[in-house]
Amino acid sequence: MAKHPGPVLVDTNVILESYRIGAWRAFSGGYSVETVEDCVTETQTGFQRRRTEELIDSAALRTSLAAVHDVGDRERAEVLLRASGINLDIGEHSLWAHALIRTDGWVLCGPDKASLRFGVRSGFRDRLFALEQLLDAVGYRPKQPLKTAYTSKWLANTLSELVISEGI
Repeated sequence: MAKHPGPVLVDTNVILESYRIGAWRAFSGGYSVETVEDCVTETQTGFQRRRTEELIDSAALRTSLAAVHDVGDRERAEVLLRASGINLDIGEHSLWAHALIRTDGWVLCGPDKASLRFGVRSGFRDRLFALEQLLDAVGYRPKQPLKTAYTSKWLANTLSELVISEGI
């Protein structure tokens, strides 16, 4: 796969996994990585259960991101209208609220099944990427394996299942 030239929108899970495997510098240096305020906030919660090397400095994270976006009530309402029956958590809800107002060539990286269902239902299946694909395209080979939900195979299988279940 060629390296995606546009913005890569990421959820909290992708940030945490990238830090866990030591790939954040390569990932954020290889792409214009963007997220929303709620996802940055989520990286700072649950730290009590993380190993020292998995702790994320908020200021360093913000500096390494191309942008951190605020999301308003109007954008959130649009997601609510489209997400009937899909239980998005706050980070994914805000990330999709931001994505829906963009007109550029963004892609989204995040393994949350509710988020993926929303993407498929909203017609954005071709904009959903696995962390493994994106890291591979910038030449990063993790020393420790990615968790299954961040692999290309898992994403392809999950998207196929969602397309069938959504009747698309």
